[in-house]
Amino acid sequence: GNILSQTAVIAIVAMGQQLVILTRGIDLSVGSNLALATVIGGLVFQQIDSAVLVVLAMVAAGALVGAINGTVFVYGRLPHPFIITLATLSICRGLALELAPGHTTMRGMPDAVAALGSDWTLGLPNSFYVVLGVAMILFVLAKFMVAGRWIYAVGGSPDAAKNMGIPVKKVLLATYIVSGVCAGLGAVVLSGRTAAASPLYGNLLELDTIAAVIIGGASFLGGRGHLGHALIGAVLIGVIRNALNLLGVDVFWQMIVIGLVIVIAVEADVLRNH
Repeated sequence: GNILSQTAVIAIVAMGQQLVILTRGIDLSVGSNLALATVIGGLVFQQIDSAVLVVLAMVAAGALVGAINGTVFVYGRLPHPFIITLATLSICRGLALELAPGHTTMRGMPDAVAALGSDWTLGLPNSFYVVLGVAMILFVLAKFMVAGRWIYAVGGSPDAAKNMGIPVKKVLLATYIVSGVCAGLGAVVLSGRTAAASPLYGNLLELDTIAAVIIGGASFLGGRGHLGHALIGAVLIGVIRNALNLLGVDVFWQMIVIGLVIVIAVEADVLRNH
């Protein structure tokens, strides 16, 4: 239960990252996007104590950043999404620091948001049910809807998908918006768990989500993988870190171990493709 609670944020954001990677893309802005979303939610909470408005503000902020990423990448004809998402990583972090009063953590969240992030129901953390809900929605999208088939087609071969009449640009834009929405939902869970909003949240989250997707077994080459890979990878990262904590391993060595696991997972994917 503790591991599920600790990995909920990574799992939610990693599912959005999974869709982006399926299209041969990458979203480096998710960590800063999450931080900015929590700050916006905190500012809304300072004006009105409404859980609904706070949640909507966070999700909308995440979706807006995702839409900017997708629009600039697709219609700006950039060679790779690495460029724009790296730019928004810096921009969002700077905006979060600028908007946060005193450039630091804001305490307090609506009771419903706090309960969503920290309370337990039926022996499981409430955040687990958020992960489950997001997973079910995206699973239906990816496996049973035409849009999901389009995502796999675009990732498999963008040129072939375009020749088949698939709206490649709209598909790519939609995946980055979904990734942004997932970052916003991750912000809701994290701010609820800590009962706070901070411009420092989400540091290196982009690396954790990419690691979760790759460790889970998805391919950077696009067109292959499923949401289970992101969930499995997120739980594996949580288990590894929890085990290293119990063994008293220094946090810096934990970072090295996670990095080595990523290298092994990527090399395994290359060998499998070969």
